[in-house]
Amino acid sequence: MQVLQNRRRFLAGLSAASAAGLVLSSRSAHAEPPPETTAVRLPQYIGDDAGCWAASYAAQDLLRAEGLTDVRYVQGTSTADNSDWLAQGETDFDISMPSMYVKLIDAGVPIKVLTGLHSGCFELIANDSVQTITDLKGKKVGLWSLGSHPHLLVSLMLSYVGLDPKNDVEWVAASDVSPTDLFIEGKIDAILSVAPEPQELRAKKIGHTIVDNGADRPWSQYFCCMIAGNAEYVAKHPIATKRILRAILKTADLCVSNPELVARRLVETGFSTPDDPIIQALNAIHYEAWRKFDPADSMRFYALRMQETGMIKTSPQKILADGTDWRFLDEIKRELN
Repeated sequence: MQVLQNRRRFLAGLSAASAAGLVLSSRSAHAEPPPETTAVRLPQYIGDDAGCWAASYAAQDLLRAEGLTDVRYVQGTSTADNSDWLAQGETDFDISMPSMYVKLIDAGVPIKVLTGLHSGCFELIANDSVQTITDLKGKKVGLWSLGSHPHLLVSLMLSYVGLDPKNDVEWVAASDVSPTDLFIEGKIDAILSVAPEPQELRAKKIGHTIVDNGADRPWSQYFCCMIAGNAEYVAKHPIATKRILRAILKTADLCVSNPELVARRLVETGFSTPDDPIIQALNAIHYEAWRKFDPADSMRFYALRMQETGMIKTSPQKILADGTDWRFLDEIKRELN
């Protein structure tokens, strides 16, 4: 009974969203053939990420309404980065930084980046000995593992201000304790923190933000998180792919128009707890960016930066040609106006 009531509350919120143009008209929905498959595997990150991935986590009812009745949230076996789960065939779709997708495409991994999702979920937080990113020279930066998206993004930030990521900072990869705990204990000088963690640290008056990728240029001008699919899944199931993207992007709109509803749904489905500052995180993340930013610009920007620093060999033009497909996004934007 409780599950039914939760579902009714969420669908009631969707009805309100429909009035704002977030849900397709029945005429448009009936015009589409059913999805080629009813199954999809989406990533479930192990860390504290409910705000960053809220549009995927809270999309379950909309996914089922789109005909995806077998929706599984998967934690892959790799500990390096969740984008590796997509590369290894453990998930059908992934949500990660454009830089991680550029890296995979450069390596020849068959993926298709399909849309941007949002900006503003990452903040580079430091202790009082660090006031700007250039002050990180000679300091310790914590992360879960080398090669992960925090490692890559902070490396690009360091390179952008003229520092050498390999020699000018000491990377501390945590194994049995989180980077955040190391930062709180004073054992490292900075971490790249993902929502809602920055909100939690601010509430405890721990550290301060030196780079906010939702506010500080050039990072604020591009997506921090995008959605990519397994190229074979996308090719074999184009109708399902469009329906999956549409459900997640509709939920992204709900993150903007009704963050309280989304936060409640995250708690009800176990992706968050009542103590998490999810509403603050949703208000900080720019979920409206999927409607405003050009996803090709974000892929091009990161590919250029990574080519300049020698991280990849493939040209930005080839990265875009081989690893992106914006057709579904273009259709969805026309439908959702």
